[in-house]
Amino acid sequence: MIGQYSFLGSIYMIRNYIFTKAFYPQARIIRFPFDIRNKRWIKIGKNFTCGVGCRLETHPEGKNKNKNPLLILGNNVQINDYVHIAAKEQVLLGDNVLIASKVFISDLNHGKYSSDTTQDSPLTPPDKRQLFSSPVIIEDNVWLGELVSVLPGVKIGKGTIVGANSVVSKSLPPYVIAVGSPAMPIKKFNFNSMLWEKI
Repeated sequence: MIGQYSFLGSIYMIRNYIFTKAFYPQARIIRFPFDIRNKRWIKIGKNFTCGVGCRLETHPEGKNKNKNPLLILGNNVQINDYVHIAAKEQVLLGDNVLIASKVFISDLNHGKYSSDTTQDSPLTPPDKRQLFSSPVIIEDNVWLGELVSVLPGVKIGKGTIVGANSVVSKSLPPYVIAVGSPAMPIKKFNFNSMLWEKI
């Protein structure tokens, strides 16, 4: 790993490796700075790799305080620079998930806007609105491209690829390539031909 870097880059990676093994021994490498908030409710699997400036946070409120982890990262998860993941109810990433830089994943929102009966007023300051949540599940072997946003209540099926700059506001099936805002499947993997085919 060190051979890829300049002398100063190698020193930086050695420092990161020492800090990683001291504080997150199951991880492969965490590049600092690394911001983790409410670590008690975060479970990180084996061989985790993290770029610089990442932020993992949980919001354990009320009944959540005695629950299992709210943010769960499977084995061999790789996230690149400046990824932000926030969980109040549950965010689950499966094994072998690859996340490009500047990706945002959250199961929570400031305020309620989709109910037919009670919604938050725009006259209330956003930071004073109650946090509402709906779980996010990202299954094994998913790849999220640069600048993707994954919103509350979404499930992304196994092996799916989400293209750069996409907004995942609705669940996606397994084994598709999805792009856009909202992200929509444009190709599906055919296990007979072993090719990605247009939908």
